[in-house]
Amino acid sequence: MTIAARVMMMHQGGWDEILIFVGPVVIIGLLIYVARKQVPTTPEEDDQDTV
Repeated sequence: MTIAARVMMMHQGGWDEILIFVGPVVIIGLLIYVARKQVPTTPEEDDQDTV
């Protein structure tokens, strides 16, 4: 079996393209989730305008 035939056999199905797209999306989503979880929650200070 030639190298070109092996590449064609590995490329069938499209699942690898799905992983190439979903992998980074999941990683970025997890990073955003962790970053938002670490931010301390403070009450809104916009309502207390003292001039």
